[in-house]
Amino acid sequence: MSDHDVLGTREHPSLGLDTFGDAPLRAAPANHAETIREVVAEAALADRVGVDYIGLGEHHRPDYAISAPDVVLAAIAGQTERIRLGTGVTVLSSDDPIRVYERFATLDAVSSGRAEVQLGRGSFIESFSLFGLDLQDYDRLFAEKLDLFAALQSEQPVRWEGSIRPPLEGKQVYPTTAAGRLPAWIAVGGTPESVVRAARYALPLVLAVIGGSPEAFVQFADLYRRALIEYGHPELPIGMHSPGHVAATDAEAKEQLYPHQAELVTRIGRERGWGPYSRTAFEQGASPKGALFVGSPDTVATKIAWAVRTLGLSRFQLKYSVGELPHGQRMESIRLYGEEVVPRVRALLAED
Repeated sequence: MSDHDVLGTREHPSLGLDTFGDAPLRAAPANHAETIREVVAEAALADRVGVDYIGLGEHHRPDYAISAPDVVLAAIAGQTERIRLGTGVTVLSSDDPIRVYERFATLDAVSSGRAEVQLGRGSFIESFSLFGLDLQDYDRLFAEKLDLFAALQSEQPVRWEGSIRPPLEGKQVYPTTAAGRLPAWIAVGGTPESVVRAARYALPLVLAVIGGSPEAFVQFADLYRRALIEYGHPELPIGMHSPGHVAATDAEAKEQLYPHQAELVTRIGRERGWGPYSRTAFEQGASPKGALFVGSPDTVATKIAWAVRTLGLSRFQLKYSVGELPHGQRMESIRLYGEEVVPRVRALLAED
């Protein structure tokens, strides 16, 4: 079975969920253990209600509890049967590509072939100083580590040379996977160079659409498909990651999400020089063509189907955990997503 078959296609897109393990800062770090257990329970529910994929983001901050996604995914593997298990993202720049491949090949074994990995630079930089890396090497670290990781996907002895580590002279990485290749994606924020790089390595692409409109990312989807053709590669999946929340009605979903979305974006904005998040910005994001997928099952399903058609997606990933949104509301959002949103999206796309 090819990567394309298990990761979704334009005709039959995969519909998944993402979480960073958002942890209430008022109780950090004591609440990290509880948050991680909640994530395992949330993933188990997602599996039961028919969600296709769960992705865990790697961070090294007090407001996100997951720094070792593969360990949490292994716990999830033991409580699930069918859901695919991956990341969103693994920060390859500050990790060892060999260890990443070994860890996720091991996860693939314990989950009976359900593992994959999404590789990226990450939107935060804490891991660089934590692991003794120079932020001035930001671009070189990712470029060379991705080159090595792509070579490892052959699961054959690798000869590789770069500037960040000693050369590999015919070394092979173990364990190997039953399929002979660990599925991997490249996650990008929308820079043309990153999009073309994903095409060069023939790796599926995930677009992080967290602001503006998904329509603005059509240019990157088109660029990726053109680059695949120029490199002589077949069509590959394109995925999309966006935040959101599902509740019984549009009004309920918005009122549950807004205070947590506003606190999170305003707090991160202070770190990055953004202005405060406003209700107007929230409503723009929640509009039919905005990047925030919040509302009733009908509203969210209609918007996902539109995004899938607009970008030609093979996967959609809803980032369902936002700031201090309570575990109970996250669980209900997951239930509605799996039981109502996913079937409605499939029905809408079947009409095309």
